[in-house]
Amino acid sequence: MRGVRTVALDRIVGSVGRYQDFDSQFRLKKRLPSERLQRIKTAMREGRVLPPVKLYQIKDDYYVLDGNHRIAAAKELNHDEIRAHIVEFVPSGNSLQDLLYRERADFADCTQLPREIRLTEVGQYANLLDLITHHRAHLEKEEGRACNLKEAAGDWFRSIYRPLQTIVRRGRLIDAFTERTLDDLCAYIAHHQWQASRERRYGIGIDKLIPKDMEAFRSQMAELRECDYPDMQRGITAFILMRVQAKREYKIAEKLFELDEVIEIHSVHGEVDLLVKIVLTRDLLSSDAEIISQFVHENVRQLSGVNSTQTLIPGFSKMKG
Repeated sequence: MRGVRTVALDRIVGSVGRYQDFDSQFRLKKRLPSERLQRIKTAMREGRVLPPVKLYQIKDDYYVLDGNHRIAAAKELNHDEIRAHIVEFVPSGNSLQDLLYRERADFADCTQLPREIRLTEVGQYANLLDLITHHRAHLEKEEGRACNLKEAAGDWFRSIYRPLQTIVRRGRLIDAFTERTLDDLCAYIAHHQWQASRERRYGIGIDKLIPKDMEAFRSQMAELRECDYPDMQRGITAFILMRVQAKREYKIAEKLFELDEVIEIHSVHGEVDLLVKIVLTRDLLSSDAEIISQFVHENVRQLSGVNSTQTLIPGFSKMKG
């Protein structure tokens, strides 16, 4: 059991028992009565809380065990996601894909990172977990307090992995390794630069960008932000236009207002329901658009009851004191 979480509707690809009643897009077939579907759509429009659907997860796809009508209604109302109880079938085979899937699932459970890291080589997730464990020990020594693995993993992801990923991506190294993922290259570099620590006669130039010590790299990235590139510290202002389910505006606004990055929230009338002003801090080498996109995806679109969002980035601004 994976518990209750939000699932993207486009990842739900089939039904266990009702496939004869719905087409491939979960539209109810015309020969069947639609009263139940209409009642559910009305409840969703009114913002009533419905029980989570029940899904089987097989690798990256989901199949409906219970809740076909709720999924059909959500799709008709152009919702992106739905809350679901997840029962995951972990493949027991010994194929490369089965082994990788189990390793990825275990790594995700341990770290609870905000984004999935997808590797194509068996054993590399263990290397990343070792790095996170070392970083956890460093944080505990640095801060003089206990630090759980999830907290350490989040800090490692933000302050070490993402800057490394940005350097690798902007260096276009992936162009030379077409059968590998960006995550593969980052994991390989991290392992050989910070774990294996082997002497080498090739690739020495990378030491100028990426120190041989992982925590030194973290400090270097922080110093770049604060010293060499002061513009990296500037705030990024953006406005999010949100359409939400009926009668959910207040609850969604309350959750958003708890975030430090959210400066203002306004309920408005018209084609959108909420206007949200955010101010983010630029993230080292990432573009403004990347930072804003990640924030909206991780903190806004994941909220239950959000139908759609549109982000506006000001070109110039004038404000009265």
